[in-house]
Order: sequence, then structure tokens, then C-alpha cells
Amino acid sequence: MIRNNEAEKINHYKSIRLLEPLSVLQSREKSKITRLNRNSKIFKTIIKAIQDKKGENIISLDLRKIPEASADFFIVCEASSTTQVKAICDFIEHEVKEKCDEAPYKHEGRTALQWVLIDYINVVVHVMHPEARNFYKLEEMWSDAESQMHD
Repeated sequence: MIRNNEAEKINHYKSIRLLEPLSVLQSREKSKITRLNRNSKIFKTIIKAIQDKKGENIISLDLRKIPEASADFFIVCEASSTTQVKAICDFIEHEVKEKCDEAPYKHEGRTALQWVLIDYINVVVHVMHPEARNFYKLEEMWSDAESQMHD
């Protein structure tokens, strides 16, 4: 049986754990970009970087009209090998830093290189193996978004 004092400690710990994501958002630096669109410099830079490294099936999803969306745009592409996934991701980060003076807020998936996510706050880039893309079906999940192919 849990004593009252122990129960209070557990509840306190749970409330801290629940508040952690919110405190992270408060310290998150705001992007310098306002009113992002497909003609924005960061958007064009990302698309060109993917194309330069031969990323395939590049699609952008405009999420601005979807209230639940955490970003304005998703850019999704695929790469045929882990080497190409890494090359595309490295080049995107290099080009965006060089041309837009923006560093990613966060990136995930660089260990396995099956699906790498690069978060620029307003734009989230997904570089995926075809199998991962087929399995997770991001375009279907966000089918309410306006999509555009970039060849």
C-alpha cells in the first residue's frame, strides 16, 4: 500500500513529466521566418538541396489550413540507400545554414537512416526509404493538406 507522502511524490513527479514538453516549447527559439509559403527562401532551398542530391518523389504538403498541424509545410522525399539518405540530410542542413542562416531545431532518425526528420519549426523535412514511406503513408495521413510534386 502506498503511503500518502509517497502518493504525493508520485503525483508531483507525474505533473513535472507532463509539463516538460511545455517548458521545452517556451525555451524554443522562434524562427526568423514569418508568413511562410512555397516561394519562401527556406522552402526553395530545401527542395533544391533534395533535387541536387537526387532525392526522388519529392512532395510538399501545405498544412497551414489544418489546425492540428505542428508546421506550415511537410516536405517528403525518398532515397534508395542509407548513404543517399545521409547525403540528402547533410546537404539540406548545409544549404539552409549557408543560404538562410537557419539551423534545424531538431533532427531524428540519423542512427538508422530509414526515416530522417529535420525540423525547421515551420517546415519539417522527411527523408525516407521507399519501404518506410510506403509503410507510414504520410501523404495519406495528411490527405487534407494541399500537395504538390516537385520534379
